[in-house]
Amino acid sequence: MMLTTNYLGLELTSPLVASAGPLSQTVDGVRSLAASGVGAVVMYSLFEEQLRTEVNREIALVEAHEESYAEATSYFPETVFPSDQSMAHEYLTLVEQSAKAIDVPLIASLNGADLGGWTEFAGQLQDAGAAALELNIYAVPGDVHLDGRTVEKRHVEIVQAVKERVSIPIAVKLSPYFSSTGQVALSVLEAGADGLVLFNRWLQPDIDIETLAVVPGVELSHPSDGKLPRTWIATLRNQTTKSLALTSGVETADDVIKDLLAGADVVMTTSALVRHGTDYATILLGGLDEWMERKGFSDIADFRGMLAVGSDADGTALQRAGYVAALERAKTTYGSLA
Repeated sequence: MMLTTNYLGLELTSPLVASAGPLSQTVDGVRSLAASGVGAVVMYSLFEEQLRTEVNREIALVEAHEESYAEATSYFPETVFPSDQSMAHEYLTLVEQSAKAIDVPLIASLNGADLGGWTEFAGQLQDAGAAALELNIYAVPGDVHLDGRTVEKRHVEIVQAVKERVSIPIAVKLSPYFSSTGQVALSVLEAGADGLVLFNRWLQPDIDIETLAVVPGVELSHPSDGKLPRTWIATLRNQTTKSLALTSGVETADDVIKDLLAGADVVMTTSALVRHGTDYATILLGGLDEWMERKGFSDIADFRGMLAVGSDADGTALQRAGYVAALERAKTTYGSLA
């Protein structure tokens, strides 16, 4: 079976990609992921807040000594980070070493929500050997008076700022929580993104009623989490020629197949690999291969997007019809329990 695919202009040996997560924190971890059969590895994310903290620390050190002797001011570097002990330097080093250690593309990941100097770090990731960049725009507005248009505009501005600094392709990982998710997705692509990763999962906190404290919530995804991104992949597939990646809810080969039928160029997973080990990727791909043979497909291109929404279809009407049909089925299935 032909499992090769194209993502962000990169030729991948398989449509399964290891998404950003804890398994890529070491060179050995990245090497293990690559050896499992995935088509690419996305590094864990470096956060805007981490970069800002280190920039501020370095600026403070410079300012504390800049008046020590005037003749030394000409020797101050134009870029104040990353220092040899910084988290940014460690990340760059890991990207450089990992890219050389594997024979599949390594995709670096930046996580941020605002414009600023942190976007300039994208260029250093490119220089370190990243084949592409995943820009995780994790914007959770805390100001209840901030209007939606401002939030959407910020996404476009961040993409434009990063594209000015790199020549490697970038994918943007979006949230589904917009008043018009499809419009925002297409706007980000028009701003220069080479692809989309759908979707970011909000890690909502919980409340501990004994300690009376808010506690962070981190949970691995479940198959049901794949329904929302799959719906939007199917909706967007015939609206753009750029790359679409689906992440969240991948647990079995059936999930991978569904995502490809909806129109995903690649299917990303971390939760399944954390649960079952990196070798589990071979089981997912083996299941895909077996299904293709059973259905008579010799190439992923033969069925990718087969169940996507047509380019001339009324997407709103289709979504509405699906909603009504689901409720009617629920009444039939559960109505007798009342």
